Amino acid sequence: MKYLSFDIEISDEFDVQPGEDLAQYGPFHISVAATVESGGDSRLWYSAGDGGVPARSMDRGKARELLAYLAQMQKDGCKLFAWNGLGFDLRWIGYNADDMETAAGVALGLYDPMFQFFNRRGFPVGLAAVAEAMGVRQVKLMDSADAPREWNKGNYQRVMDYVAGDCQITNQVVDAIARRKSVSWRTRKGTVSSEPMPRFKTVAEVLREPEPDQSWMVGGGLRRGKFIEWLPAHLLASAR
Repeated sequence: MKYLSFDIEISDEFDVQPGEDLAQYGPFHISVAATVESGGDSRLWYSAGDGGVPARSMDRGKARELLAYLAQMQKDGCKLFAWNGLGFDLRWIGYNADDMETAAGVALGLYDPMFQFFNRRGFPVGLAAVAEAMGVRQVKLMDSADAPREWNKGNYQRVMDYVAGDCQITNQVVDAIARRKSVSWRTRKGTVSSEPMPRFKTVAEVLREPEPDQSWMVGGGLRRGKFIEWLPAHLLASAR
């Protein structure tokens, strides 16, 4: 299976309080993105400022270049993966590229194991918790909340290594899920739980399934609609 994982980091700095909705701080601007193919080939995407030093945020031209690359890879038969790529990465790539239509089209064909898991269990799960439970030895190099501060302080290479590393971890998690036909994660209690995942499904396939049962959750939990609220209505309708 030929596939590619991608990830973005943002340049906007803010402090999220426990339980807050991250989206309320948007729109977000991208500092750097990475794409890593299953064979290991990787690319970094960012805009250059004066003297070739990375700019604070990716400009529209570079965002469009990234989006076009993802769309073409998908068209050529490469499976695109991103952990929460539906609700976050593609939404803000589309915003920065000023092309939500193309981003939404890519999103519907995306393989987002986190969204697929959410639609089964009713709650999201972090990449680090899954990677640890599935025996991936490579660890995240920093917390995502630290990436904007590090980038804006000029620690560009550290953030570049971090975003590329997250793509590499995603690829290893994808391989592990494909082998085991299930996904495991480290719970907040420290135990390991698992959920069957016989095959990966595109976002469009997941959207054709019933919404998760969240009746057991206090307050009902995060609604599926939050992940897709940015998708143009006509594309969303055609996917269903």
